[in-house]
This record gives sequence, C-alpha cells and structure tokens, in this order.
Amino acid sequence: MIIQSIIVPRMSTIPVHEARARAILRWLVREKIVEESLSTCGLTGNRMAHAIGEGARKVVEHPELLPFGKRINGLEVVTKRCIYTPQEDFLEEAGCPECRREVGEALFDSLEDWMPGQTDNFTCPECAHEDDINGFLFLQPCAFSNLGFIFNGWADAGFRQSFLDDFADWLDQPVAVVRVKQPGN
Repeated sequence: MIIQSIIVPRMSTIPVHEARARAILRWLVREKIVEESLSTCGLTGNRMAHAIGEGARKVVEHPELLPFGKRINGLEVVTKRCIYTPQEDFLEEAGCPECRREVGEALFDSLEDWMPGQTDNFTCPECAHEDDINGFLFLQPCAFSNLGFIFNGWADAGFRQSFLDDFADWLDQPVAVVRVKQPGN
C-alpha cells in the first residue's frame, strides 16, 4: 500500500497553471527535494515521476519514514482538472461557510458540472451562498483543482508547516494536503 501525500491549491482554476507547475518544480529541484530528471518512480499513468532527493529530509517531520530505497517514491505533477479526495473511508460531507449547514450531497453531485470546467463555483442550496467549490468546509482534507503535486509514499513522514507555507507562497493560494492510499509495492 502506497500512501500519497498530495498538495493541492484550494482554487479550482489556477491561472497559467503549467508555468506555475514548472516554477515550483524548479524550486523543488533547486532545494534538492526531488530530482530534476524523470524516472519510473511514480505510481500512475506511465509511472514517470521526479525521484525523492536528499533535501526531502528537511521538509518533513519524520525523515526516517520517507520512501528512500523504495521503487515508488517520486513526485508526480498533475496539470489537468482533478478531484483530490481520500479514496478510502471518504465521508463526502461538506458544509456551507455562510449558513454552516450540511451540503455534501448536493456539492458532490455538482462535480459533474465542475469536472469538465463548466463552473468553478458551487451555490449552497440552503442559503444561496456561492463560492469556489474549495471555499466550502470539508470534514476531511480534499481539494479540487487544475494543479496537484502527488508525493508517492511521503504521507507518513508528514510535511513541515514551513514547507506547506512556502508551497502556498509559490502557488499564491492556500493549500490542502490530501492523503490517499493506493495499491502498490
């Protein structure tokens, strides 16, 4: 079982997201957190990812839990619209930040319009408050965006808050960290 730690901006559509992804990747390479060259250390698609670097030890709480020496250990950068939720035991519960009522069922049903990019927003069926879907309250960390950074096998090491703050600065957006369990070896 591979536990991914996914850093996602809390905004549906990041402007110039591909250029932003390249800038963040250059920063991560410069800090030696990941390797510059792609290798087959990823988990999804063609398995190409940026392997873990020695600098990763300085951005996590428990460096001894990083996946050094594991076949799957790399960073995958996603530059398409994706839904980032835990796959196991996800409750699909959400609340409106305005009226504080439960709106999870309606919100998750609205993803059929969100996914193809027909809208970035969700409107609360209880009070008509409208905001980017990421502006609603979730019981479990999740995010919806056209940009995501999947760190394969890094979740148990736990990112330091200073690293997440730096990541948010690079994105110009607050971030969510989503833990996802995936089959793998």
